Amino acid sequence: MRRGSPPELVDAPAATEQPGASAAQAELRTEFDFVLPRGYQDSHGTVHREGTMRLATARDELLPLYDARVQENAAYTTVVLLGRVITSLGTLGSVTSSVVENMFASDVAFLQDLYRRVNTEGHARAAVSCPSCAHRFTLDLSDGRLGES
Repeated sequence: MRRGSPPELVDAPAATEQPGASAAQAELRTEFDFVLPRGYQDSHGTVHREGTMRLATARDELLPLYDARVQENAAYTTVVLLGRVITSLGTLGSVTSSVVENMFASDVAFLQDLYRRVNTEGHARAAVSCPSCAHRFTLDLSDGRLGES
């Protein structure tokens, strides 16, 4: 990258670019692994910390609006929404709104932040070139790795 010239912003998905790979070959990243700060403790006393969250769809954000719990208390939207987009948590068979509502507040705050980062902020990438060899690659300009605080 030359001094004084801003990097070219790229709206490409999170993918490792190989030399010679075109943007069309890059895969869209739709799932994000995380580790909860405290962990969800199930009824058997097992603590579940590692999980996966997928990108939300428009349907995920619309369906909670029809949920009676959300209509009574708008703050419940987060619980229903996280229950829809968390695809795995430890060895649990499924993650439901009941699981989310029994999580520690710090874990829910962590998941809300992760949800916001992957669904609204997207990724800040720049296409850059090595000044020595002219090799082109993508540089992630975001302020940290997803799932870490």
